[in-house]
Amino acid sequence: MQLDKASWHLLTALQKDGRAPLKALAEVAGLSIAATAERLKKLQETGVVRGFTVDVDPALAGYPVKAIVGITVFQPGKKALLKLLQSSPEVVECSHVAGADSYLTTVFTRSLSDLERFVGTITAYGETRTSTVFS
Repeated sequence: MQLDKASWHLLTALQKDGRAPLKALAEVAGLSIAATAERLKKLQETGVVRGFTVDVDPALAGYPVKAIVGITVFQPGKKALLKLLQSSPEVVECSHVAGADSYLTTVFTRSLSDLERFVGTITAYGETRTSTVFS
């Protein structure tokens, strides 16, 4: 799908407020409400818009500790590690990367001791590097 100026205006507005009413989106895009609804449908059907989400403040939800955990893991352990990471509620993002690490994960925990416990669950799969995020 070719994205024109109206589509970019819609995407920008949706990123600011995924619950914006069609009328407001139509005004931003300079389209009619019907054309805006059709454009949104097309953006979803083509996969440009994959879904609508909620932006939760982890600290206010009781998870104030944020860390980036890198792990170097060799092929035999990758499948089991990924299964563990997918089932770990602390993990909010996991990227397969090139470089010193095999994976970089973003995790949120209730405390530093919870972070230490989480890292302890993955050290059997490889060498880890943990960076605590201050801000």
